[in-house]
Amino acid sequence: MFDMMGMMGKMKELQEKMQQAQQEMQFVTATGEAGGGLVRATANGQRRVIKLEIDETLLSDREMLSDLVVAAVNKALDEAGDKAKEELKRKTSGLIPNIPGLDLGGFGL
Repeated sequence: MFDMMGMMGKMKELQEKMQQAQQEMQFVTATGEAGGGLVRATANGQRRVIKLEIDETLLSDREMLSDLVVAAVNKALDEAGDKAKEELKRKTSGLIPNIPGLDLGGFGL
């Protein structure tokens, strides 16, 4: 027999775990490099750039600097997003029932 109260309890627990995990995403970080490490961008699991390091030798070439900053930031954001998804999956493991056709992609899972 289907236990509706048990299911509602699980959903509340899932909601609480998701909120906690999303708050903790600020502590998940990833760094992307471009130009052999001349530009480094660090992003967190909330997909925010939190640090940008630029080698001073690039300061005279604006076009190259711009291209390398974009590349490093994109790499950092992609990696931070991947790490955040893995962390959310880990923190919510066992809370989400395996229901065929249930798409939780909007939750980052």
